[in-house]
Amino acid sequence: MLEDLKAVVEATLDEVLPKQGERPAELSEAMRYAVGSGGKRIRPLICLASALAVGGRAEDARYPAAAIEILHNYTLVHDDLPAMDNDEERRGQPTVWKKFGEANAILVGDALQALAYLSLAKAPRNVARIADALGAAGVGVVQGQVEDIAATKDVEYIYTHKTADLFVAAAVMGGLAAGGGDDDIARLQKFALNLGLAFQYEDDILDGDSPYGLEKTEALAKATTDAAIAALEGLPGDVSALRTIAAMLLGRRA
Repeated sequence: MLEDLKAVVEATLDEVLPKQGERPAELSEAMRYAVGSGGKRIRPLICLASALAVGGRAEDARYPAAAIEILHNYTLVHDDLPAMDNDEERRGQPTVWKKFGEANAILVGDALQALAYLSLAKAPRNVARIADALGAAGVGVVQGQVEDIAATKDVEYIYTHKTADLFVAAAVMGGLAAGGGDDDIARLQKFALNLGLAFQYEDDILDGDSPYGLEKTEALAKATTDAAIAALEGLPGDVSALRTIAAMLLGRRA
């Protein structure tokens, strides 16, 4: 099922991104490079799977799914800049600023952020609430980044905003696009918040830099994954894809 959902994501991204060669050609190329240079597409998959979980169709959430992936990649483009993490490589390829220059990378991020809202505007229903969810997540990611740069000790605040906020937005947007009720959306929020935290704990294990130590981090990853799966109880639709995503992220090796 996840492969079918991923195919929907890729087709929609190809549709909404500027066409190769569209003027200015360098911007179009760089935007497609930023979004199309790999990645697991976890957030858009959560978005589509959440539409199924409330009893809707994945197709209902395809534009919000593209929007969350586009916004996510905007954050990565800016995060890699010399003024931030100064990363020269991502997913085995040169980062956007390294390939296209710093000024263009800033503009690519700006354009991707705007394109995310153009994409979600095509959702079949609840557009204002979907935009609100994406906007809240976009602000939250920046808040988390500022705290991270400042090297504060509030790890949970940073993890909640830098990582989990986009998971929450993905789930909420998918549920809203498919017409989910308020109780459904609340369950999806709880699912995604816990899954986002679990994802970050697993990242810490992979990177070997957890502030909690390995044993505690593994326990936190399992506990939040279990809480995510438990939150799916009571949803009216097919939750199998969300369950699969949660299980897939626990103990991953990449």
